[in-house]
Amino acid sequence: MRFIKRFGFKKRDTSIYFMGAESQKQQLAQREIKNEKETYQQIDAEKYFRPSRRAILNNRLFGYQFFNPYYDKTFDQIDLPPSLMDTPENMLFNYFSILREAENQTNKLIAGCGTVGWARIPFPIAYNFFAKVYKQKVSYSTYLSSFEGIGHTNLIKLYKLPNQNSDQPIRFFIELETINGTEKGVSAFEYHYGTVSILKEEDNYKIDNIELIGEDFLCAAYHGWRQQGEDVVDIEYGNWCKLIKKRLPTKMDGYVKIIDIIGTDGNDYRFIFVQLTNDTDVLISQLIRRNQGEWEETKIDPTKCT
Repeated sequence: MRFIKRFGFKKRDTSIYFMGAESQKQQLAQREIKNEKETYQQIDAEKYFRPSRRAILNNRLFGYQFFNPYYDKTFDQIDLPPSLMDTPENMLFNYFSILREAENQTNKLIAGCGTVGWARIPFPIAYNFFAKVYKQKVSYSTYLSSFEGIGHTNLIKLYKLPNQNSDQPIRFFIELETINGTEKGVSAFEYHYGTVSILKEEDNYKIDNIELIGEDFLCAAYHGWRQQGEDVVDIEYGNWCKLIKKRLPTKMDGYVKIIDIIGTDGNDYRFIFVQLTNDTDVLISQLIRRNQGEWEETKIDPTKCT
């Protein structure tokens, strides 16, 4: 539930799976307070309509020699080389590289001209990157059907979440770009973001859980202040919680935005955002530093301040 609370989204009553992930429903803001509307400047909405042009991260080459031994095998007959899963990062790059040209278009959701990529061959291979406990939650038939309409998958953002306890799964923020078939027979881009949890199973690192949320390209362009990290910090932690004594200059590291504040309680706070393809800033981590010590993970719910 920590992911849902941090990102501001809520669980569905019944699990729906998309690309092997548990799909989360976007929880739209129900109110806009007038004085909050006036705190952000008028922005150019055009930036919210643009798809990503980022270089893909799942760029490892898996060709005929790799796929051929698994061509006629079911998922439970496949034994993958341990070298594919020797570190968390390596495992994720290999998993999404194998899935890159996997497609599961249907008679109603179709695009392309003839055969697309490696068709369904990668799916039983990729499924074996799941830990045993996640396979119990997501059957192979559910996994395969969760890719219906998908024709191509790009991993465009990957960020390891900070301050994780050694006894908990390792968590990464991810953003995916997919090319999907449609009922019109033409391809369409979609973007999803979320988290991947990883645990060590024997000597291999495997996927313990995935949660994804779809991106909207019309919400940020026409509504509110919640799409900008600085506005979120100023309003929710400043106006609402009265926590800001001083906000320091924003630091940018690629698509990662770091906003530090000096707190009115004498502590320092750090808010880490990731900029999505739709140019929305998503808060992925909150840290606190007491008495100039080490940064520690924290959780402040600003809705409890109002």
